Amino acid sequence: MAKSGRGLDSESVAAATVLKRAVELDSESRYQQALVCYQEGIDLLLQVLKGTQDDTKKCNLRKKISGYMDRAENIKKYLDQEKEDGKYHKQIKIEENATGFSYESLFQEYLNETVREVWVEDPYIRHTHQGSGKQQQICGLQEIKESLRNHGVLLELEYSSSIHDREIRFDNGWMIKIGRGLDYFKKPQSRFSLGYCDFDLRPCHETTVDIFHKKHTKKI
Repeated sequence: MAKSGRGLDSESVAAATVLKRAVELDSESRYQQALVCYQEGIDLLLQVLKGTQDDTKKCNLRKKISGYMDRAENIKKYLDQEKEDGKYHKQIKIEENATGFSYESLFQEYLNETVREVWVEDPYIRHTHQGSGKQQQICGLQEIKESLRNHGVLLELEYSSSIHDREIRFDNGWMIKIGRGLDYFKKPQSRFSLGYCDFDLRPCHETTVDIFHKKHTKKI
């Protein structure tokens, strides 16, 4: 059944907005994010095409979709080759007091359905919002372990007095290095302040996030 004109207009606007962002990211060489926006925008245009009755508009839409699909495919091939060659590197600079950099915001792009194992090395998980004091830290991590087990996730813990590197590795080949490790958030002002629960709203310390891709990931 064809959609109403109002429904098609809203989808057309949404597609245009997403694809405009894709082109901007593409021009900034932020190819991974650009690819996601191209794919989302193409899906929206396909929905518009399904509901379009005018043959001329259909022809124009098909040309647009074809062009965006060609560009998305070229970007995908480029990123795949970069990963294959071990050359992929993306850097994110987090400014002092910046917000919008929760763990979910940083990691979600790389945690796809193929990920089965994650390795985290961090020598300084010890502040109040991460765990305070050795015994409290051990108890807290044990509680997390039990909670994850109830959801079918196995958490294995190893302690080291000599570790210095900070990195997170996924078994799909992605590796993330954060200058300050996981402790890049500032202490919340109170339990009732914005950012206490929503880490996207919590101010950060200045740090740098480097993202790499390796074809194979070694276990710790």
